[in-house]
Amino acid sequence: MTYADLCLLDARILTMDPDRPRAKAIAFADGRILALGSSDEIAALAGPQTRIIRAGGRTALPGFVESHLHLVLGAADLDKLQLVGVSGAAELAAAFHAFAQAQPDMPLLLAKAAAYDILPHPVTRHDLDAIIADRPLAMVSPDLHTVWANTRALKLAGVLHGAPDLPVGHEVVMGEDGLATGELLEFAAFAEVLALSGQAHLNLPIMTGGEPEPAPDAAQRAADKAVIAAGFAYCAAKGITSMVNMDGNRYMLDLLAEMNAEAPLPARIVVPFHFKPDMPLSELDRASAMMLDFHSGRLRSGFVKMFMDGVIDSRTALVLDDYPGHPGLRGEPLFSAEQFRAICTEADRRGLQIAVHAVGDGAVRAVIDGYEAAASANGQRDLRHRIEHIELIDRADIARMAALGITASLQPAHVPGAMDLSAAAMETVIPRHRWPDAFVCRDLVDAGVALAFASDWPVADVDVLRNLRAHLARVPFDGAADQRIGLLGALHAYTAGGAWAAHLDDVTGRLVPGLAADLVLLDGDIEATAPDHIDSLGIALTIADGRITHAAPEFAG
Repeated sequence: MTYADLCLLDARILTMDPDRPRAKAIAFADGRILALGSSDEIAALAGPQTRIIRAGGRTALPGFVESHLHLVLGAADLDKLQLVGVSGAAELAAAFHAFAQAQPDMPLLLAKAAAYDILPHPVTRHDLDAIIADRPLAMVSPDLHTVWANTRALKLAGVLHGAPDLPVGHEVVMGEDGLATGELLEFAAFAEVLALSGQAHLNLPIMTGGEPEPAPDAAQRAADKAVIAAGFAYCAAKGITSMVNMDGNRYMLDLLAEMNAEAPLPARIVVPFHFKPDMPLSELDRASAMMLDFHSGRLRSGFVKMFMDGVIDSRTALVLDDYPGHPGLRGEPLFSAEQFRAICTEADRRGLQIAVHAVGDGAVRAVIDGYEAAASANGQRDLRHRIEHIELIDRADIARMAALGITASLQPAHVPGAMDLSAAAMETVIPRHRWPDAFVCRDLVDAGVALAFASDWPVADVDVLRNLRAHLARVPFDGAADQRIGLLGALHAYTAGGAWAAHLDDVTGRLVPGLAADLVLLDGDIEATAPDHIDSLGIALTIADGRITHAAPEFAG
């Protein structure tokens, strides 16, 4: 008889398995699910060394799959100033002054999650100079696509007088005086400012897709691994056992492989090759090599990430209608149609999954066109190409997504007013007649589009329960339909749906004998909890491959 290593009894288990959707108890052995059943049936599998955990009626689920995050960026932000909820010049100044006093040696006073309307007027370097002028200071928007810097930071970064030859869509905004206003749009524009932090090499995966040169020494590698470890621990405390990183390079994969050799990673992670518009098609050789070299159960590559546009709030998203109050302004695609179709066709031919950031409806359509070209050239295969965000979509393109088998990777926290992002964006950047087509979810599901939920951490809080609350308590926009998909639908998008989207459905996402022993135990009964209180439940226990990666005090030891 095979004895269980761990038995969880007296639980309310939602398995996400349509053949057996519920159970009361579960047993793990050798990192796999051994059996599900009644508490008596599972208790019979216990041996002398089996750990017995009594759930006391708490809800148990497959470990959460975080389908879109930036692990290293989020982890590196844990010690930065957080401006969520900060509004107005007085609050902003108080926050920065306290932070500067606590961080006297920090090379760049860097704040995150600065709302686009944090001041009643567009932020300039002069506003930030009035707070602190003698130290470099910058703050990043919640979506990570805009940075505002003071004069000191702009001078040190060499962009006070502008930056020529930036890629399309990236801009150092200039004032009438011929100097930078302090607003920097998109990654290439603010890369040198963020580099003042001393962590420029950690930004390379999302900034350029390149590798650090010179290669970091042993001390730097150890420091970088400590940052990553902190990120894993933070995510484990939120119930996450699998994640899809949305930026990457070989250096990141090498670090993760070293960590996994030292001790199994606390979550399985999939890391992409980040393809940028200035790269030749031959750079896909690097993506193919990463796929071949990293394909273990805990660490995988095998997909290509791209950006088709920017973001709605800074009006860099590619849209089909003019932005309100800005005649003729619709954003620009970051790839030409011809180039993007060629990249998609070649990546698809190589068996590489593709995931593309597309916020505006124009960008979504351009991505669908690229995937359609790949399917036409190579035949439609089960590569599960994805579109990330889809904040605005033309109705005609929903059916096209379903027909092509494209996965929608959506972020409940991105919906204006649902969590930490201001609802004011709807009035200023999306024409009112298009509100019914904004941040759709149920319409995609009803059309047969596969769905995965995620946070886009550090753009939004990685806390899964907060994101679930954001979706389930969401209020429809004026004139728009209710886009919620219900509790079980949302949980599926954070478990089985996420696993399927990441090609991990043969490993995790459901509680089925033989699959990985990945489980999250909530501190309560989620089905008996009001939607607007789900985030109060907390995570009692996180188990990945049969190992406890997080435990509330009651279950520690």
